[in-house]
Parts: sequence; C-alpha cells; structure tokens
Amino acid sequence: MTLLPRIVKWVERGASSMYFHSRCSANMSSNERRLRVLVDMDGVIADFEGGFLQKYKENFPNEPFISLEDRRGFWVSTQYGDMRSDLCEKAISIWESKNFFIDLEPLPGGVEAVKEMSEMENTDVFICTSPIKHYSYCPYEKYAWVEKHLGSEFLEQIILTRDKTIVTGDILIDDKPDILGVEPNPSWEHVLFTACHNKHLPPNLSQRRLLSWADDWRGVLQSKRQ
Repeated sequence: MTLLPRIVKWVERGASSMYFHSRCSANMSSNERRLRVLVDMDGVIADFEGGFLQKYKENFPNEPFISLEDRRGFWVSTQYGDMRSDLCEKAISIWESKNFFIDLEPLPGGVEAVKEMSEMENTDVFICTSPIKHYSYCPYEKYAWVEKHLGSEFLEQIILTRDKTIVTGDILIDDKPDILGVEPNPSWEHVLFTACHNKHLPPNLSQRRLLSWADDWRGVLQSKRQ
C-alpha cells in the first residue's frame, strides 16, 4: 500500500472517532442538569461595606464610626443607631446619595467568578439584588455598575426585587444570613457569602458558606448538578 491510501484511511478512522466522541459529548452535555445561579450584588460582588465606610468618614469626619472589624449585624444603620440615635439617619444618607452604588469597588475575584460561571455549560447566572426604597439613584446605578464591570450583555441578567424568595433558582449566593419573604420555602439553596458583618456567626450545619471568591464556589455549583 502506498503512503497516500494509508493517510486517507488514518484520516477516515480519526474523523469517525471524532464524530463518535462529539456525539457522546453532546449526549453527556444534554443530560447534565441545567443550573440557575442567583448572585447577590452588594456585599458579594460589590464592596458595599468598604464603600460605605469610606464615604461616611468623608462626609462626617468628626463623627464616630464603626470599623469593618467591629461590624455586627446585616443592617449598618441599626448598629450606628445603637451607638447614637442620630447616626442612624446619617448612615442611611450615605447610600441614598448620588454615585454611592456606581462608585463601589468590586470585591476581589467576584467579577471574574461571575463571568466564569456564566460561560459554563448548562449554567444560567443572574444578578439578583434588592434596590433601596429611596429609588432616586439606586436602580439606575446598579444597572450602570453591572454594565461597567460585567459588560452590557449582563444587563439582560439583572433581577431587581425586594423579595428574593419569589425568584426561582437552584442557588442564591448572598451575604444576608436570613432571607425572608412571602415564599416560606424558596426553590434555591441559600449559600451564605462571608462578609464583615456575618463572619462572627457560629457555623450552621444546615447552611453552606463561601468564605470568599477564592473559596470552592465551583464545587458548590457542581454539587447541585448531582
């Protein structure tokens, strides 16, 4: 047999093998469970706490403040109000002001993680975030932040809601320890994202945690496919 027929037969065998492999891969991919991941924004991919403290100290340089190490409880305004009653409204005025949300820095690794998970097969990722009631700036700036850091394609993947329990998903990554709403049994598993205000909480065997975006978030997603 000359060299040319040998090459032709080798190519034919290789093509047949590749076709079989691609069909098997397609079948495996189609059988894999599709996952819907909901990712909170403030305190999970956007540095709400750091941004707040910086602007609070700039606006009220002569007032007492609470360091990130001493933060306790989800509601910043409550802890400031406990320190002195008038500080509650001063704290609220920070995140009600123009440019607060758009100026927040991304938390380390968050933007990269969201982009990576959005490119995974059979995975739908949505930014699920609650706007504040004083809506003059917040909704627009949340959209602008997402476009700035995640790209315009993510504008189709934003869910603004005051009640996350009514949103359907497999996983909700959120820094708020207790997420309540009209639905007593949400469809998603709440994975608690560690933040300065919740890191002191004792371990909860019924709730998984992500210590940061350097933690094994890929393993958490994979566990939901099984």
